[in-house]
Order: sequence, then structure tokens, then C-alpha cells
Amino acid sequence: MIDVRPFGTLGGADHGWLKARHHFSFANYNDPERMGWGRLRVWNDDEIAAGTGFDAHPHRDMEIITFVRDGAITHKDNLGNMGRTAAGDVQIMSAGRGVTHAEYNLESETTRIFQIWITPDKRGAEPRWGAKEFPKATGDGAITVLASGRPGDAESGALPINADAAVMATKLTKGQTATLKLAPGRAAYLVPAKGSVTVNGVAVATRDGAAIRDEAEAVITATEDAEVVIVELPV
Repeated sequence: MIDVRPFGTLGGADHGWLKARHHFSFANYNDPERMGWGRLRVWNDDEIAAGTGFDAHPHRDMEIITFVRDGAITHKDNLGNMGRTAAGDVQIMSAGRGVTHAEYNLESETTRIFQIWITPDKRGAEPRWGAKEFPKATGDGAITVLASGRPGDAESGALPINADAAVMATKLTKGQTATLKLAPGRAAYLVPAKGSVTVNGVAVATRDGAAIRDEAEAVITATEDAEVVIVELPV
């Protein structure tokens, strides 16, 4: 099953400095049919105006992964962490027993991010933050694991999260294919950050969501140059 959720059907809000679209119910957007995908609770598509951002606010017991599509985001938290994550790279924040953080666009251009929330395997874990640069292109259709709590992924250099899930990305040129294997009981949610693809022959346009389950594999083929972000997890 591949359920495509066109960008135009997503919930959203326009706060002036922040333009947000929600793949799942969030804040004032409530759709009982879109409450999450397994432990994937939030996938927000945010555009943050230059010189603005999210003031300090608390979180707990959530794995929060930020993939930067354009511009950069600067993080600061009460644990003493501070860092700038630029386009194509990723940061993670394991909120655990509690953390207060702020996220600002200190650039002179609009910053565009995917913010992904995954419910952790256990509550009250030690909070932490991390960020990492990843290859902008592999040239072979490979899928890069960006952040993961799956067994065996730590050796790949992925940022650790406290959930049996993985956040991945692939960059494909037109006509190029990447294949994601899905074990029984595993599923995926996929969004092209740029460009468009087909998944097992089903068209998925820029910033559409594709919920994938009961498939042994997802064959992702670029119908134009594309950058794709994927979450793999049990459903």
C-alpha cells in the first residue's frame, strides 16, 4: 500500500514569520485520519523568515529530527549545546526527561526545514543534541542513514536516537533509482524535499507525503532531479 498525501491537502498555518504545513495533526490542525504513522507523530514542512525563529520552549520524551532543505538553522538549549545546521544536513534532539531549546534562522534568506518527531522507545532518557554533515550526493543512488535507533546503524555513523526507527535521505538524478528494503512489519514515510519521484510506479510530487506499508521494498525512481527524505519504522 502506498498512500500519497498531496502537499495541497496538508494542514497548515501562516504566522507571517513562519509558514508551516503539517503532514499529521499538529497544533490547531486536527485530522483524525492523520494522527501519525506508527511512532512517527509529526512531519512539519516549515519556512522560517530571515532573522526570526522559535523562542526558547520546552520538550520532553520525543525524538526531534530537523532536516534542513534551504538556508540554515541555529540551535541553542539549556544543556549548553549550540550549533548551526546548514542545507542538506541534519540535527537531532532527544528531549528525554526534559530540555528547553530555541531554534533561529540567523541567515539573510528564508530557511526551509522538515521537522520530524518520533515517539521514543522509553520515557525519561538522558536528553542530548547532535548535528552532522552528510554527503550532498553519492552518485550511485545510495540511501544514507542520517539518524537511527535501529540495531546495527550506529556503526554507519548515523546520529543516535532513542527509537527503533531511521531517518534517511537519498539524492537522485533524473531516471536514477534507489531501493529501500522493508522487512515484515516495517513501513516508511517518504517526502521529496526537491524534485519528484515514483515509488513502485506511484507518482509523488515535491513535498507530497507517501505512507508505505505492506510492501517488501520501495523502488524510488526520480522523474526529475530529486532529494528525498524517508523515515523507516515499525507500523
